[in-house]
Amino acid sequence: MMIFKKIKKQINDNPIILYMKGSPKHPKCGFSDKAVKIIILYKIKFTYIDVLKNPDIRKFLPKYANWPTFPQLWINNKLIGGFDILYTLHKCKKLKNILKLKK
Repeated sequence: MMIFKKIKKQINDNPIILYMKGSPKHPKCGFSDKAVKIIILYKIKFTYIDVLKNPDIRKFLPKYANWPTFPQLWINNKLIGGFDILYTLHKCKKLKNILKLKK
């Protein structure tokens, strides 16, 4: 399927990518807003994809990732998870080490 190739390319081409609702400056859901705020704390470069503006990705990324919700954080081709996992990793100070693994 072409959409799976598109998703795979996005994930491969971007060491840190956040699939979210809205944009970092204008999040459209509370969980996306909180995820962006955590990532920004680390002062790292990341790419985002607004799934509200990309309905094909919104529909098929959950199948590709086997993860039903947004946001989704991917680092080095690996799904880290949604906001709950991101928050937990941040609070237990493990996210910093995961982010150091970026390309």
